[in-house]
Amino acid sequence: MQTTPTYIWEIGTAYDLFTSLVVLHQPDRYGLRGNWAAGTRSRLPQKKREFLALVNRARIRAIPWLASLSLVRKDSVSVLQALAQIPAAGRLRHLTDYYLAEGLKGILHNVATRGAWHETDRDALREVYRQVQQQEMRQRKLTDEELTAQLDLWAAAAEFGDAYLAALETYYEVFFREEEVRIEPVLQQTAVAAQELAAQLPLSALLEELSQGLAFDTANLSQVRRLRLVPSFWSTPLALFTPLGVGQTEEWLFLFGGRPAHISLIPGEVVPDLLHGTLKALADPTRLRILRYLTAEPLTPAELARRLRLRPPTVIHHLDALRLARLVQLRLGPDGRRYAIRREAVRGLQQMLLDYLEG
Repeated sequence: MQTTPTYIWEIGTAYDLFTSLVVLHQPDRYGLRGNWAAGTRSRLPQKKREFLALVNRARIRAIPWLASLSLVRKDSVSVLQALAQIPAAGRLRHLTDYYLAEGLKGILHNVATRGAWHETDRDALREVYRQVQQQEMRQRKLTDEELTAQLDLWAAAAEFGDAYLAALETYYEVFFREEEVRIEPVLQQTAVAAQELAAQLPLSALLEELSQGLAFDTANLSQVRRLRLVPSFWSTPLALFTPLGVGQTEEWLFLFGGRPAHISLIPGEVVPDLLHGTLKALADPTRLRILRYLTAEPLTPAELARRLRLRPPTVIHHLDALRLARLVQLRLGPDGRRYAIRREAVRGLQQMLLDYLEG
């Protein structure tokens, strides 16, 4: 029998401070217009802009560290002050200790000690990542560019601390200070609605509802004892479900979409993101065929590829677009990934379009 964990609710705009930087550097993955993302990044001075791009390529994740902080408010100013309290030379190690596997730490810490890296380091890093991803059933592999970016940062770990804090402070001043004011009341409203759902639904159904289509095999949830739930304006509709700490399975973080369907990510945008993304996704005949197959039964990407006579990476690209439009459910389980249609989303499309046309 599945037990309900202890829920810890957080409303922290600092989560979106870091998430927004990921979205701005990977706009296609989140359905954001690339030219607007580039324009926002261009507000930063060139050196700080290039440094934050390197941090993104290296996949440095501040969210697990942020979740560990014991702060009354996790707004941007409070969190940047907390980051400033960490000695600059140790900031990179402190941030990454919350999620890097021990084998990865060994390689990267040695690179930091030497202040340089060699091809053998990259080969070793690639192999350890392969093993970790195999254990965690992750499909995406790190590219050589991403591995190189990680090694470059660790080889200059002493300089990372000052450069990272300075770049974040500038980003906050030139863009995110105003954005924080816009999104905070929306996150407050989303959190209230999510807490009402939590009182009604079991854990697996709650995660699927809040993530708008991400479902988990219930066996994978049995070890969760404490769950930190955080709405995120910028990550919508994608979600992050991860343990808080390497090697432990009791406390988890669930960062879920906190932006309503009628509000766009770009300030002042008239057409809601969800409406535009859904219509765009349905404009492709291959995606319509995928939805037709998924209406009959849930399928894996490999099964869809055989029916469509397409390569699996092509099918996954189409499935990502449909997931972003919230038209499909992605179920994660011990047997891999399986997709199904979200009938309620398809049925709601007509009403969403009418609501927009009628103002």
